[in-house]
Amino acid sequence: MKKMAIAMLVAPAILAGCSNSASLMGDSMEVSQANMQHHNWVLVSVDGQPLNLPEGFAAPNLEIGESFTANGHAGCNRYFGQAELNEGQFRIDNMATTMMACPEPAMAVEGVMTNVLGDWSEVSLEKQTLELKNSEHTLSFQLRDWVN
Repeated sequence: MKKMAIAMLVAPAILAGCSNSASLMGDSMEVSQANMQHHNWVLVSVDGQPLNLPEGFAAPNLEIGESFTANGHAGCNRYFGQAELNEGQFRIDNMATTMMACPEPAMAVEGVMTNVLGDWSEVSLEKQTLELKNSEHTLSFQLRDWVN
């Protein structure tokens, strides 16, 4: 009888511990406009390699706002356009950019950014990360929302 009472007291704690560890392991989120918009995503790596930008250059970013509009900094120039999401694929349609010249590492990163953002890319989403992958490159972004 004592063993049964102890088991009844301990079982809920064990089950609660299991459910917490399972939720920590599954950070994947549904790829949807609602989960992607109203966020500022900052580029942290290209093709698995950390960014290599000249001193004084900010990391590129992707801001997805109201009505799924997109804009940001591509490495040298600013860009903007209408984001689209279709069956797990993402792109910025009719993307426009400013036309400044910058030192080469920044221009190389910008070329990759505009290539991936302008064409359909597979998107995966987690609570703090966004990844865009096309046939040539993989861009990994970290969530860094605006400060109010």
